[in-house]
Amino acid sequence: MADLHHPILPGVGATDYERYLRTDELLALQKGPAEMVHRDELLFQTIHQVSELWLKLACFELETAAEHLDADRVWDAVRLLRRANGALDRIIESSLMLEHLDIWAYRTVRTALGHGSGFDSPGFRATHHVSPLLAAAFHRLLERRGLDLLGLYRQSAAHEDVYQTAERLIDWDQRLITWRTLHLKLVERIIGGHVIGTQGTPVEVLGKRIDVRHFPDLWEVRNEVTKEE
Repeated sequence: MADLHHPILPGVGATDYERYLRTDELLALQKGPAEMVHRDELLFQTIHQVSELWLKLACFELETAAEHLDADRVWDAVRLLRRANGALDRIIESSLMLEHLDIWAYRTVRTALGHGSGFDSPGFRATHHVSPLLAAAFHRLLERRGLDLLGLYRQSAAHEDVYQTAERLIDWDQRLITWRTLHLKLVERIIGGHVIGTQGTPVEVLGKRIDVRHFPDLWEVRNEVTKEE
């Protein structure tokens, strides 16, 4: 009888779990105690590394969702949009862990960041790349279906798949805005709202970038619907 505890996957981990997830590499990506300028670096790195993983997943799902929309596999796209939005929910939740970062301790942690800034996040930049692609795919879908947004919302039940797509896109935009807002407030909580960030950017500049909207027409159609009442 085979020993089910003996690893059969390639790798160096002691178990298949470790080999599949590459936990040796994953858990070595954070600074060890001897490298830390302050013990709270582990908290800071964990929060941001986890966020990058969720963003990687979210953008991966959105890229495929855009392909599904272009192939008229709309319900498949909706499923992936829901998954991407769930990933952003996890990011928002994990970001709240920054509330546990002592503001005096962060003065020391900050010395280890170099010129590192959230603006340089690969995942954050990826959201700005994939969102316009998704918007374009959605508008091509509307054109193929002979729909405009106001007509879609007037008769949502007749076009349920397209309607659900539209609502999941607004979910994505709303969650990005919520995340950026939370990030600003956490920055203000930790370093203050009237100071200079690690790249020489005033914290106030973050406030001007909160309300970036990737699907402005989906927000505007709400005004049109309300005006028709």
